[in-house]
Amino acid sequence: MSVRRVMPVVPSEAAAEESREFYGRLGFEEVMNLGWIMTLASPTLPAAQISFMTSDETAPVIPDMSIEVDDVDAAYAALQESGADIVHPLQDEEWGVRRFFVRDPNGRVLNVLSHR
Repeated sequence: MSVRRVMPVVPSEAAAEESREFYGRLGFEEVMNLGWIMTLASPTLPAAQISFMTSDETAPVIPDMSIEVDDVDAAYAALQESGADIVHPLQDEEWGVRRFFVRDPNGRVLNVLSHR
């Protein structure tokens, strides 16, 4: 299993337009907007991303970061076997990802995902 990208997730009450404009001044462009989550990325380095989330439509909490891996099922099995605190079970989402949430030793919630 390998990591493809790591992306901070910012809980946000600000309007998406405000964040898009502010981070746009730093060179970011919108690459996804589902209404409750918006992701901005660098057009020259697409893996450099940041997401802003008002809530999570299918999970109980807003994660602190997302980690995209090439094999989310293997990551889930390894963390589950280790006794890690699985906050949200492995599932397929309608927007094209397979993901789960796990709490790290620092108490941070990670959204671990692969694109389908």
